[in-house]
Amino acid sequence: MTTVNANEVVLGIESFGDDAAPLVLLVGGTTMLSWPDALCERLAAGGRRVVRYDLRDSGESTTADPEAPAYNLRDLAADAAALVDTLGGGPAHLAGIGVGGMVAQVAVLDRPGAFSALTLAGTRAVAPGPPDDDLPDHDQATMGRLFAHSMPDWTDREAVGEFAAAGAEILGDDPVAARARAERIWDRTPGTAPPVQMANQMGLVFSKLDCTPRWRERLPGIEVPTLVVHGRRDRFFPVGNGEAIAREIPGARLLVLEEAATAIPDAAAQEVAEAMLALG
Repeated sequence: MTTVNANEVVLGIESFGDDAAPLVLLVGGTTMLSWPDALCERLAAGGRRVVRYDLRDSGESTTADPEAPAYNLRDLAADAAALVDTLGGGPAHLAGIGVGGMVAQVAVLDRPGAFSALTLAGTRAVAPGPPDDDLPDHDQATMGRLFAHSMPDWTDREAVGEFAAAGAEILGDDPVAARARAERIWDRTPGTAPPVQMANQMGLVFSKLDCTPRWRERLPGIEVPTLVVHGRRDRFFPVGNGEAIAREIPGARLLVLEEAATAIPDAAAQEVAEAMLALG
C-alpha cells in the first residue's frame, strides 16, 4: 500500500500484478478493502494490473472533515480519471462497489476517454436517499434492525469488529469476514475520532455529498463494455437496482450472485474475475 497525488488530493492505493499489464482500477466503497483480496489476486493472475483505492476521507486518502465534506460526487469521479492519468495505465477498466459504483458511473459518463470498460457491483443509479419509484429501496425490516444496533466505542478495535460482524449478520453477509475486514480498516484509519472511524467503517460521509445533477437518465450514453454484479440476497440495495442498471446501459451483462448479499464473497471471486476479464 502507498499513496499518490491525483486531482490535488492524496489517494491511498494498493497494487496487484504486473505494472505493465492493462489497468483495472477498483473504486472503494468507501475504503479499498471493500474489494476482497481474493478477487484482486484472481484479476492479477488473469494478466491485469489491479489498483484498488480509498475514497477521500477514508483509509490513507486525504482526510479533512468527514462531517462536512468540501467536495461532491463529481469531484470523486474526477479523482478516478486523474488517478488513471497518474498511474499511466489508461484507458482503464473501472470498477465500483456500493457507493463506489455511483462514483464509477459518473466517472465513465463525465470522462469517457479515460476508461475502456466498467464493472458495477452492488450499487444503484440514483444518489443516497429515497430512490426512484420504480427502484426497490432498502429492506425496511433490515434497516430497522441495523439502526437499532448501538454504535460501538470507536476507540476500541474489538468493539468495532463486533459491531461490523453483527451488522453483516443482519445484512446476510459473512460475519467472520466482516469482522476481519473491519479490524483491518480500523488499523488503517488515521485516528479513533468517531467521525473519522464512522466514515471509514460505514461510509456515512457519502450521504452528506452533493450528488446533483442526476445521472440515471444518461446511462444509455455509456458506450464501454459493462458488467453489473449484484447479490440476489442484497437487502441494502436489492437486486432490482442492478437489474435496472443492466437494462439501461446498452449491451450490459448482468451477473447475479445467487448466494451473495452486499459483499462479494471469496467463493464468488473466480466467477466475478472471469466475467470482468471477459470485458477485455
